[in-house]
Amino acid sequence: MACFVVPAVEAVAVTAAYIAAKKHEAKIVAPKLSEGNDFSENEKKITWSKRLSWLMGLLWGGVLLLAFEHFWHGEVVPFYPFLTAMADPADKAEMLHEMATVGVSMAVTVTAFWGVMCAIAQAKVKAVKNSLVKEK
Repeated sequence: MACFVVPAVEAVAVTAAYIAAKKHEAKIVAPKLSEGNDFSENEKKITWSKRLSWLMGLLWGGVLLLAFEHFWHGEVVPFYPFLTAMADPADKAEMLHEMATVGVSMAVTVTAFWGVMCAIAQAKVKAVKNSLVKEK
């Protein structure tokens, strides 16, 4: 019924963190560019904003797909209270239980998958840097 709400809340938090990281990275890069310094090859890396954008894509994609699926099955409606389980007080407990079990497990699984993605990407970047150093 409302399992997509938990990943949606995480997606909103990750989006806010992405915006903050992007602004912070811009503040770091701007002085270097204004001084006319060139970036060396060693400074190339996967930034936090890039990593957070991967997590954002995974979360928002899943949320939109699940919201559409719930809409298709009539569990989400385009009028108040939006979730059909909210109309009946007896269904609220079932909805909260689903959010606590299914929603949290989906959010944790997606975040864990993203963590593995980031670790693999970091290992690949490190391997490429090491191979470039050996070639010189």
